[in-house]
Amino acid sequence: MPKLAAFPKAFMQELCKTGTMKVSEWIALASKLDIQGLEWYAGFLEMEDEANWEKFRAEVEQNGKVIPMLCCSPDFTNPDADFRKKEIEKQKRWIAMCKTLSGKYCRVLSGQRRPELSIEQGIDLAVECIEACLPFAEENDITLIIENHYKDDFWEFPELAQKMDVFCALVDRIHHPNFGVNYDPSNTFLAGEDPLELLSRVSDRVVTMHASDRYLIEGTIEDLRKEEGGSVGYAKRLRHGEIGKGLNDYDAIFRELKRVGFDGWISIEDGVEGMEQLARSVEFLKKKIAVYWP
Repeated sequence: MPKLAAFPKAFMQELCKTGTMKVSEWIALASKLDIQGLEWYAGFLEMEDEANWEKFRAEVEQNGKVIPMLCCSPDFTNPDADFRKKEIEKQKRWIAMCKTLSGKYCRVLSGQRRPELSIEQGIDLAVECIEACLPFAEENDITLIIENHYKDDFWEFPELAQKMDVFCALVDRIHHPNFGVNYDPSNTFLAGEDPLELLSRVSDRVVTMHASDRYLIEGTIEDLRKEEGGSVGYAKRLRHGEIGKGLNDYDAIFRELKRVGFDGWISIEDGVEGMEQLARSVEFLKKKIAVYWP
């Protein structure tokens, strides 16, 4: 049966930029939820100090939870070889971080969709860099999970592999027991595509999932696509929302995941309107899991 984790989507600026929220505060809040795990983010300010890695693992475990997944954002599509080498070293440090935190899954991405690169060039660079990280991941019993991603909070350009065909082409290039897919259905809408179609193409490679629901608070997906390049962070017209009340068909998603034997971690990206909202999303997902994994 899948297990639930939560990700502090609502507190990224406070935890990663301003420091106005401490990691221990997030642990205390999330530990009140009826979930089994907390998804971690490599960019928490307090994670710069490696002495904190074991400390936070212990603190989470003392609250009856585990850290199954580490979310990080390598940028493997920079044309500069020295830049990519540094990103590979950062990814290896994140793998070591994930191991110390007791995690089993560490995210990778393709990188930014830089206008000076063709898609084919970008895929080649991303595959080369991910494959360079896989031996270290295997050595540490960590699975690298690539997400069908929209855009890191702190990137200028959207994800190279945002589009379904590009994402699938990249995934098809890498076959390794320590590599799989982190499926996020909401991100597919941002590409103007169908999340169920994507899932049907990669379901046998999915090992973890981000549960989210997305809303456009103004305009259309087409408006979003016109403005998505060249600005730092997420588009202003987007909102994460309560799961079960947005665009995603969780019955169809869970039917397909059940069909292929999925029993991994589902991490919730929600709570932008408060912890009560996040708790409601937890309850929605628990009920759906009980239906499809009785």
